[in-house]
Amino acid sequence: MFDRDLWGEIWNTLSRNKLRTFLTAFGVGWGIFMLVIMLGAGNGLANGAKKGFAGWATNSAFIWTQPTSIPYHGFSRGRRFYFNNDDIGAIIREIPEVEYLAPRNQLGGWQGGNNVVRNNKTGAFSVYGDMPVVMKIQSSAVDTGRFLNDKDVADQRKVCVIGKRVREVLFEPHEDPIGEYIRINGVFFQVVGMHRSIRSSDNAEEDESTIYVPFTTFQNAFNYHNFVSWFSVTAREGTPVSEVEEGIKKLMARRHDVDPNDPMAFGSFNLEEQFDKMNQLLIGINLLSWIVGILTLLAGVIGISNIMLVIIKERTKEIGVRRAIGATPRIIRRQIVLESVSLTLLAGYTGLTLGVGLLELLILAGMEGDFFHRPEVDLRTALIALSVLIVSGLFAGLIPASRALRINAVDALRAE
Repeated sequence: MFDRDLWGEIWNTLSRNKLRTFLTAFGVGWGIFMLVIMLGAGNGLANGAKKGFAGWATNSAFIWTQPTSIPYHGFSRGRRFYFNNDDIGAIIREIPEVEYLAPRNQLGGWQGGNNVVRNNKTGAFSVYGDMPVVMKIQSSAVDTGRFLNDKDVADQRKVCVIGKRVREVLFEPHEDPIGEYIRINGVFFQVVGMHRSIRSSDNAEEDESTIYVPFTTFQNAFNYHNFVSWFSVTAREGTPVSEVEEGIKKLMARRHDVDPNDPMAFGSFNLEEQFDKMNQLLIGINLLSWIVGILTLLAGVIGISNIMLVIIKERTKEIGVRRAIGATPRIIRRQIVLESVSLTLLAGYTGLTLGVGLLELLILAGMEGDFFHRPEVDLRTALIALSVLIVSGLFAGLIPASRALRINAVDALRAE
């Protein structure tokens, strides 16, 4: 039941010395404000990092060949060898832990020499020879038309899927690229789809400056024969992709007469390891944010406890009168704890509101980048912060309340 007199007395006590109350509350408000800002910044870094991985299967790895560094079976050091089409079937047959396997070839490069022409327009783009399964490993959004399919690969169709940036360079804004032809290194390909990146900034521009053609068509059109530049691979659920990566390297070493202990024969990039490292870093940042924020909040709570002790000393005679006319320890304890909790909640809620408001302003102002995206705190975090405030207020009031209960009524009445 709401006790109007009790809350009126609490208000009168806290407003008796407004400057002292404000300065005390500021410590708690600043602590929760900093906690929210640091957690929001940590989430911004996490969202930015995850956005950088957007579209990629995080349980994937990429493997390619390099010059050997150890002589083996009569072959000299520095020998170049290459993956081939037969290796695709061998990997699928002998390494069942592989979920998706995508062989890939590449022509040209982003911001390299011009290699694609349409009428009187030219551009420099990365051209990839891919299987349709590549979309299970590196995903892009197909805006119009379609992506490559198995029929394209089987029939070696001269079709392609162009990126959004390719369309902007080679076509007029009003032109529909679907069904039109572009020339890649002198070979004509029909556009059957257009894709865009689901990443941002430089990453997006690079993704959208790519052209996908069927893997088999690429090999024949550009004289790659059965050459494979590299493999993209994902592991089945429950299997670390590092195990699949090592299995493929050992199998390829055996098939290509390479020393299985040669550290330079194969190059690889394990996206799962990078993702795990990023997660560990973000967990550490989040934990540090909580520790620093709570310690800052604790300093404010200690300030409230100290001020409540001062208030108790100033109200010694008042407490003695209350005890003399029959006020129970429970009533006195309740009032002091409520004063502490009220001050803590009022200051903390203000700091919480200001912190969330500042984060929203940063989002609205577009203060985001490749590695910093949507710095915000969720409802669960806000509720945890609110719970911390309530507990902090209780602890801040317990010591002063115990001090008040030890005051002797007769001695208090004699106090000046």
